[in-house]
Amino acid sequence: MLNSINDAKRNNEQFYRDIFEKDLIYQCSNFDVGEGGGVETYLASLFEHRPPEVSDRVIKSLKNVDQSQFKLLHLHSPDLLLQLTGECPTVFSIHNHSLYCPSGTKYLAGQRTICDRNFSYLGCTWGKLADKCGSRRPLKTLKELQITHQLLDVLKKVKITFVANSEYVRQELIKNGVTPEQIVTLHCGISIPQITTAPLSVDIHQNHRILFVGRIVSDKGLEWLLKTLIHTNPQIKLDIAGEGWERPRLERLANTLGLSNRITWHGWCDRNTLNNLYEQCFAVIFPSVWPEPAGLVTLEAYSRYRPVIGSAVGGIPEHLQDGETGILVPANDIKNLADAIHNLYGDYEKSREMGEQGHALLMKDFTMNAHVNNLRTIYAKTIAEFHSTKKVYSISQGK
Repeated sequence: MLNSINDAKRNNEQFYRDIFEKDLIYQCSNFDVGEGGGVETYLASLFEHRPPEVSDRVIKSLKNVDQSQFKLLHLHSPDLLLQLTGECPTVFSIHNHSLYCPSGTKYLAGQRTICDRNFSYLGCTWGKLADKCGSRRPLKTLKELQITHQLLDVLKKVKITFVANSEYVRQELIKNGVTPEQIVTLHCGISIPQITTAPLSVDIHQNHRILFVGRIVSDKGLEWLLKTLIHTNPQIKLDIAGEGWERPRLERLANTLGLSNRITWHGWCDRNTLNNLYEQCFAVIFPSVWPEPAGLVTLEAYSRYRPVIGSAVGGIPEHLQDGETGILVPANDIKNLADAIHNLYGDYEKSREMGEQGHALLMKDFTMNAHVNNLRTIYAKTIAEFHSTKKVYSISQGK
């Protein structure tokens, strides 16, 4: 994957000095191609498995570009929607909530609950000021509201295919005015680790380690996990892989709760370190309190034969089969989360079986090869519909 990432970055640096290769599909994104986060990791996998009709270059801006020369544009960044001219078939992958939520979280931190409002200036302003949804700085708030309004206006006018990474996201788009016929749900895929992975062993299970992987920010639910840990068997240890602005506060909280000797803060981890952490745990905890659009952590755990204990929010339940590949719990519910951890802590056979079923589900439905094959079908349909509509329009104009 590293070579694919470096090639994409190197080719992107030369992008504006070279002539476009005609009749190719181009990925368009302001996200970096790499392993920094969910979208970045997804894009790296997408390039690693790209079919021959897809260029190895990334377009970061469509301004002053003749878009008629492309076979298809696949957009990943919302701001690029505002630069479309409608001259070629276009697919837009929706990776987060930023198209219909000014703060991008759909989470009201003040109430500790998921937001069920559709976008509106009044409702979203109230959500920011009263419910502590995202930034509350006046100028930033106004800009976010204006951008969301502008994007939703474009979504309702442009004729492109929207690819939602979960049915949850698809329904949010429909609630905010996008026609259902324009949206297809396509769950994410991941690259299968090239290292050897194996089902959970008795020895590893008896290490009594659980793993959290993700950004250390308030909506990822780490505070909830820490407050739950004090209600679990003291033998259970927690590895935390990730960085974020909330880390200093949560480290202080862990000390206050008397958990210092049960937690290891690993910070940002490279791929090898992360692989080792997955291998040493008996379960992965995915405690997000905001409605994760999809969440690749579940699939990453499955690729190492590990069960997942996750929040029943957003798109997480679409990847996690409760009682089969892991356990779903209500967000911010300490008792249920503690019970779920103890359930797997005390039952090696169940932990191993869930991990094996998760791996089988991954190999059946969520590999990047399967994802790319589905994308190619979407590309072909979008291209055919674009040229069909264009032909009908030309005939109509001729009359």
